[in-house]
Amino acid sequence: MKKIAILGTGCAKCNQLEENVRAAVAIAGIEAEIIKVKNMDEIAEYGMVLTPAMAVDGKVKVSGKVPDAAKLAEMLAKA
Repeated sequence: MKKIAILGTGCAKCNQLEENVRAAVAIAGIEAEIIKVKNMDEIAEYGMVLTPAMAVDGKVKVSGKVPDAAKLAEMLAKA
């Protein structure tokens, strides 16, 4: 099971990224634990300065943008 972290403070783009990730998981047909990381100190531990971001199993895959669900599903299938 993949662990997917949505990194962001809760802005509209962060929320949209979470929605797109949940849709992408369904499209890709994978099992994943999706968590939200809102604490800036925890976000910084990922080496991030731009949010929203998505990390899969601790590795940042998206930063500063909100890809659509299809693009995210493609990324998750490869991760």
